[in-house]
Amino acid sequence: MELACLDLEGVLIPEIWIDFAERTGIDELRATTRDIPDYDVLMQQRLRILREHKLGLPDIQEVIAGMSPMPGAREFVDWLRERFQVIILSDTYYEFAQPLMRQLGFPTLFCHRLEADEQGMIVNYHLRQKDPKRQSVKAFHALNYRVIAAGDSYNDTTMLSEAEAGILFRAPENVIREFPQFPAVHEYKDLQAEFLKASNRELTP
Repeated sequence: MELACLDLEGVLIPEIWIDFAERTGIDELRATTRDIPDYDVLMQQRLRILREHKLGLPDIQEVIAGMSPMPGAREFVDWLRERFQVIILSDTYYEFAQPLMRQLGFPTLFCHRLEADEQGMIVNYHLRQKDPKRQSVKAFHALNYRVIAAGDSYNDTTMLSEAEAGILFRAPENVIREFPQFPAVHEYKDLQAEFLKASNRELTP
């Protein structure tokens, strides 16, 4: 059996931190793994900014409650689930993802957890494991699954490299330029075509 492993933010939903930055007017919070490849550096920066502005988990969840998946994302996930086992491998947090997972039909999600104090201030984050996307693909290989993966950022590239086939979807030009070994597409219909091409089975479009 083949698994389809997808990043979440930038592939199926908008970037949560960018939406939050726009809502709060704090431009520093617009940084993502497209800009800062080191995830710990990025998260420490985010937590520092939240503390400085006295913003907590409820403030972020309020923004997320008004967000929706990208146009066509739910239909793409439904299409994919008819042909593959689908797993979302994301560097988001379970405390963020629930409303958006509901709108996507609750595909399986592997991500991280946040730690908040009694006032709702985020005091720490807990990664499931180091380099979790790549390690997940390695674990699927150990279970004799074949993996096709799609993502958009620096933190997806180890997952794409570990998979039998990796695809960049709506990636910025700097990522496309630095990783020319991966096909790069920008529309869901083209992403469907790449999954069909990468499969070792005869699948209907």
